[in-house]
Amino acid sequence: MWIKKPIQYTMKTIDFNCDLGEGSGNDAAIMPFISSCNIACGGHAGDLTTMRKTVLLATAHQVKIGAHPSYPDPQNFGRKIIPMSLPDLTESLIHQIRTLENIAHHFGLKLHHIKLHGALYNQAAQEAEAARLIVDMMKKYFMQYTLYAPYPSVLSQIALKEGLQIKYEVFADRNYNADLSLVSRRFPYAVLLDHQKVLEHVERILKEGKVKTISGELVAIRADTLCVHGDNPEAVSLAATIYKKLKREGYFIR
Repeated sequence: MWIKKPIQYTMKTIDFNCDLGEGSGNDAAIMPFISSCNIACGGHAGDLTTMRKTVLLATAHQVKIGAHPSYPDPQNFGRKIIPMSLPDLTESLIHQIRTLENIAHHFGLKLHHIKLHGALYNQAAQEAEAARLIVDMMKKYFMQYTLYAPYPSVLSQIALKEGLQIKYEVFADRNYNADLSLVSRRFPYAVLLDHQKVLEHVERILKEGKVKTISGELVAIRADTLCVHGDNPEAVSLAATIYKKLKREGYFIR
């Protein structure tokens, strides 16, 4: 007997994340538009008070909580590679993540993911030694968490080979080089501020799976999670604009 198969509907989903707890003062205004947040945990910014406040704020908005560790360098906001031994760096990162983890546990909550910050994010994306340090740390201490990493970074490749859960991250408010590295913040065009350009950037990434680099060429890219920076001067309005765009396009933000 012929049995009619049920219609299969494909739900478009995307995670929309933001780096928060960094002292920008935008956290409360951004939370309603995102589905996950990366909380500074004392390396480049943040302390026990800001971590607690951000965790509770995220919970109130049903936003997933992630740790945002970095080089221990608040003076440079974690945006410089700091000379230190690999064991010392590992110890610092574990301490940062554990601190946020303990705060979450105090409120009966769990972390969802880990996303590196600044110089360490870029370094691990390109250098095997730094990537291996992160993956080894995750495997030993934080295997239960998802790692946010850029596509097709060295970090993401090693993480996948070692069985880690990853989400490919793309930045809504940053320009890219041809090798898919981020344009250095030394250049004035590194950060996107114009709403229309950001929307075009996001639409191309999600609909075509490509990003337009500063050289003008289109390069293939994958996005499981889309990020807007909390310290972007236009962060609040950009978060709202992107959120509305995603909703109009039929995306389930989670």
